[in-house]
Amino acid sequence: MAAPSDLRATLASLAPGTALREGLERILRGRTGALIVVGHDRQIDALSTGGFALDVPFTATGLRELAKMDGAIILDKDAQRIVRAGVHLMPDPTIHTDETGTRHRTADRVARQTGAPVVSVSASMHIIALYRGSERYVLEDAGAVLARANQAIATLERYRHRLDEVSDALSALEIEDLVTVRDVSAVAQRLEMVSRIASEIDRYVLELGSDGRLLSLQLEELISGVDAERELVIRDYLPVARRRTSVETVLSDLAAIDGTALVELGGVAAALRIGDDTTLDSPLTPRGYRLLARVPRLPATVVERLVEQFGTLQKLLAASIDDLQTVDGVGDQRARVVRDGLSRLAESSILERYV
Repeated sequence: MAAPSDLRATLASLAPGTALREGLERILRGRTGALIVVGHDRQIDALSTGGFALDVPFTATGLRELAKMDGAIILDKDAQRIVRAGVHLMPDPTIHTDETGTRHRTADRVARQTGAPVVSVSASMHIIALYRGSERYVLEDAGAVLARANQAIATLERYRHRLDEVSDALSALEIEDLVTVRDVSAVAQRLEMVSRIASEIDRYVLELGSDGRLLSLQLEELISGVDAERELVIRDYLPVARRRTSVETVLSDLAAIDGTALVELGGVAAALRIGDDTTLDSPLTPRGYRLLARVPRLPATVVERLVEQFGTLQKLLAASIDDLQTVDGVGDQRARVVRDGLSRLAESSILERYV
């Protein structure tokens, strides 16, 4: 199977605004069909018979004209040159494929056997299909993709609004020392949901190419700070006994929860290593990473030392300026910044919760 980064790079090279996509659109409008391999190496040569060598610069019009002939067209890996044309591809016939048409069966088998991206343009079905490894991806009209992307953006806006609500509620509970497993799991759940919707929209942005610039700006604004918040929640609440468990491992476990199970907080709590269905109302104590990250101009190294020195958010909130100055790298000015910053956060969080 193609790695996600490989598929992303291929989709970007096929997006509207690129020369390759323009060539594919010309073929589609001409209703001739085509089979195009993006990448030329010994393995591709071993599957190729007939045709003729070209090795000329790639142009959209050149691709369109060559597609009028029978046989596949082979490009270099960057789709900057047309290497061969009129080629008969002979992949291993024992490779399983669910495709029915000759062109699509060949494309699927070549992609599975070589790992190279293969594009099949269907004249009868009027579609462009990308094959990479075991994956098949149909490139749709930009208008249809944009319509779905706008729906996803509207969904993301609603989920982000709800995330901000539960995140602010968690901050107030942290200050009051009233946090439970349920509260932390609810925030982690919403963070994961927002992240998944954003990943889907990111795929749309890639597929839209130059048509997706405004969508990309909207996405960046809506997911600002989400990745950092996910890590901070994990670092705040990962049990001491599990400190050897990396943040990446926990994020991977959260990502492994399927969509239907994600609505259950017990599974989220288990992935966070803080509990399960039976312990959702158990109390938890934050270390203080989330709130310290909101204090302006506070270096990450100083945050680490503060958490290491005081251990919990409640002790940090109770610490005097003199207490804070005992931490390496915290002088009088920085101690006042921390003290004032936490005090303001505490006041605003309590006001938002009860007003």
